[in-house]
Amino acid sequence: MKITSVKIYKGTTYEAEIDSTKKIYLHADIIADFDIHEGMELERSELKKIIYASNFRRAYQYALYCLDYRDYSAKEMREKLVKTYKNENLCGAVVKKLESAGIIDDERYAERLARRYVEAKKYGFRRAKHEIVMKGIDEYLAEDILLPYSEVFGENLAHLIQTKYARLLTDRNDRKSIEKVKSSLVRYGYGFDEINRATEEYFDNMEG
Repeated sequence: MKITSVKIYKGTTYEAEIDSTKKIYLHADIIADFDIHEGMELERSELKKIIYASNFRRAYQYALYCLDYRDYSAKEMREKLVKTYKNENLCGAVVKKLESAGIIDDERYAERLARRYVEAKKYGFRRAKHEIVMKGIDEYLAEDILLPYSEVFGENLAHLIQTKYARLLTDRNDRKSIEKVKSSLVRYGYGFDEINRATEEYFDNMEG
């Protein structure tokens, strides 16, 4: 195969024509890295390397673009790239490069998620862990990240009862209202035992 012409297509993208029939579009960096020029003879294996490098660069730049807007776990980013580029090996290699550069860091991402779900949203351990795992974080890492919040979960539960649900907790014998509150707190991710204990403490303090 022979490169029969190389010319600027748009911006930093070049159009390279192969055997006067096939056209491929490559970034200026790829043109420079492989010293692609008119009259260049190519083996099929060399062309595959060029195309792979071009696709890798596109995928990497797309990943950086996505990361400008929000964080991603390695799993999330890999899945997002595969949807666009259809090559799992290539996309996996892009994610590994992002991890090696510290651009994607699951532990750092998990810590940010934990702060959001526990400190801002007041979720209990179960809901917080579920939400973090749903973002592609390993469940054992999620548990480790949430460990320092052990006392905060109890404080958050008491805070929710005292603020968001106080209007429903005016009578210790109003089982219907109490069950409504408990069901809502379960959806927040708190366990039945801690909810029962917290509501009892709330009524004790209110009556005391």
